Amino acid sequence: MEPIVESCAGLDIHQASVVACVMSGPLDKKPNKQIRTFGTMHADLTELADWLASCGCTVVAMESTGVYWKPVHVILEDRFDVIVGNAHRIKAVPGRKTDVKDAEWICDLARHGLIARSFVPSKAIRALRDLTRYRRKLTETASTERNRLIRLLESAGIKLAGVVSDVLGVSGEAMIRALIEADRTPAEMAQLAQRRMRRKIPELERALRGDLGEHHRFILRMQLERIKAAETDLARLDQRIADHLAPYHGALSRLLGIPGVDRVTGSTIIAEIGVDMTLFHGAQQLASWAGLCPGSHESAGRRRGGKTSRGNIFLKAALVTAAVAAAKKRGSYLADKYRRLSARRGKLRAAVAIGHKILVEAYHILHDGTYHQDPGPGYLDIIDKRRNSKQLVRRLNQVGFEVTLAPKAP
Repeated sequence: MEPIVESCAGLDIHQASVVACVMSGPLDKKPNKQIRTFGTMHADLTELADWLASCGCTVVAMESTGVYWKPVHVILEDRFDVIVGNAHRIKAVPGRKTDVKDAEWICDLARHGLIARSFVPSKAIRALRDLTRYRRKLTETASTERNRLIRLLESAGIKLAGVVSDVLGVSGEAMIRALIEADRTPAEMAQLAQRRMRRKIPELERALRGDLGEHHRFILRMQLERIKAAETDLARLDQRIADHLAPYHGALSRLLGIPGVDRVTGSTIIAEIGVDMTLFHGAQQLASWAGLCPGSHESAGRRRGGKTSRGNIFLKAALVTAAVAAAKKRGSYLADKYRRLSARRGKLRAAVAIGHKILVEAYHILHDGTYHQDPGPGYLDIIDKRRNSKQLVRRLNQVGFEVTLAPKAP
């Protein structure tokens, strides 16, 4: 295969070092090869960029190894055509392996145009992505702390979770604070219930009787403080995310029209795939990249079911959550499709399939600037009727009959 780039570089990146290999020269001759090793401090990376520029490099290729490639990419992206490749797909053939050989291999692949580009969004989208991913982690932390608090109450014999649906709601939190202060009887604490919860006062009085020790109260106080701190941080984070989403208000408003997609899911979709859909070859390639397409497994002409790939776990989790929410919206196409699939394939596979449909629609909304148009729950019945009619006509034709279909008179 002939080379297509006259001067390019391959980088083998580690935590403390970057091995760079530059190949340059006419395409019809053996290239001149230069190899240098740099550190990973900011000054070292700036020196790397200057050296690559002095060598006349136009293309720089690297593997996406952990998070170590990110600062290198930031330094180089404004000065070179940077290619970030999947480390699994550009692995060298087995044999003697060194950092220098890895850099040479990456450079040789880039010189021949054999490295598929991984999706790297713009700086603004990357900043939004950092915020939305941290929001998810913070939400998981708060949820974990809530579960710990409920388990602690259960271990002390306080059965509040069996009576109150939201233990940390207005009524539940007031009762937990009263438990921590230990200055009221169970009957007095049950009177803290608000609105409809007051109908459960006798049950609450029984549930609030237990063996709550001083160490339980100490831990409860600390857990409640951690939960409130996480909720405060989430509010601040949501405001910062809203500020970063301001330039994409139109795209977000269109995404919110999809059943099951709320503001959190919509911001996650924009943060993970951006708004420029020309970076993907199509909706199906995007779905494959997200890990929402079944794998392909064919051997000897026989096709077997394949598993979905890991894909983008942040986007995948958000879309599956949106699919579960969409399944609860009555009178929609997605809810009808979910019910049919779950009866045949199970709830989890049905949720993944609906998440795939949401992502495909999000692609077209962002690519074409369109809005969600729900075909309605009767759409699948129309398709089934058309499919069954074609199958029956084909079978009758096979046994020697000529059939003409006409709609039945009302």
